[in-house]
Amino acid sequence: MKVLYFTKYSRNAGSSRLRSYQYFPFLEKQGILVEVSPLFSEAYLRKLYAGESTKSEALKGYLKRFLKLFSVRKYDKVVIEKELFPYLPAFAECLFHFLGVKYFVDYDDAVFHNYDLSSNKLIRKFLSKKIDWVMKFSGCVVAGNDYLADRARDAGAKRVEIIPTVIDLERYEIKDYKVSSDSFVVGWIGTKTTFEKHLLPCRDWIKEIQKENPDVHFHIVGITEDMDLGPNVKYRAWSEETEVSEIQKMDVGIMPLQDSPWEKGKCAYKLIQYAACGIPGVASDVGMNREVIVPGETGFLASTDVDWKNSILELKNRLELRKDLGRNARKLVEEKYCIQVTAERWIQILR
Repeated sequence: MKVLYFTKYSRNAGSSRLRSYQYFPFLEKQGILVEVSPLFSEAYLRKLYAGESTKSEALKGYLKRFLKLFSVRKYDKVVIEKELFPYLPAFAECLFHFLGVKYFVDYDDAVFHNYDLSSNKLIRKFLSKKIDWVMKFSGCVVAGNDYLADRARDAGAKRVEIIPTVIDLERYEIKDYKVSSDSFVVGWIGTKTTFEKHLLPCRDWIKEIQKENPDVHFHIVGITEDMDLGPNVKYRAWSEETEVSEIQKMDVGIMPLQDSPWEKGKCAYKLIQYAACGIPGVASDVGMNREVIVPGETGFLASTDVDWKNSILELKNRLELRKDLGRNARKLVEEKYCIQVTAERWIQILR
């Protein structure tokens, strides 16, 4: 079987790496030949991360993808990450449907809200139902959580499967609690965009907890500049090679989220990473966080500043509780949130 993957990005972008690229070795071991055609290239990502204009690279990507459409009949199956052409009508997906080209589509974000909740009236008018059409005409919608799956069912998708965004157990070892430390580390991992949207609004309670408890420290992985979160904060660069070792330095991992329709589509990947290292999480009581955090078993949910501070301090003061919650969290990952479990489901879908 030959499968063409239309990913949104090259491997260095987290969403494409986790939803597509990390599965390729597992698929190929089962005799499934994979070819990948990213919309946005490595050059696009380099310019994006450097804050430079990406217009020329984006145009190249759209043109290259358009030309690639003419070769889809060479493949037995086609997998599309989210959509073929962002911010354009679903003409290509509709054409696939009418020509009998069977495609599957994969979502780990509520990208439909880019259109139906856009501040631009023209986008809302002409594209609000775009993703619904893409879902409806697909052979199968693979959704990262229930919120995304419900949208697919409402759109009339013929088949809907839920596969969360997962980690590879072989990359994640459990934190060594025998290594003692004089400080208690609260950790967060992510991009600058997610930092500014979700963690920066927590600045007040983050500063307060440091002031009241000088032995509480914060590690922010993915941000390298000082963001004025207090004196006990270390900012760490992110890399695929070091992300696991950085998480293992944490005693508790946090995942604050704004409570909005977009966040309901998030797949709680940070919490899954923490849990894979045997580290309990504290997270906003929003969306899929409620599935990964079982209160009192794998971590705690928080709705107010007081909740955040009390949960973190309880974990700080109770080492055995941290260990128990961490073990439970790791077990949950082994059962539901690792590629060793989900790869077989993707193989079955493709076949």
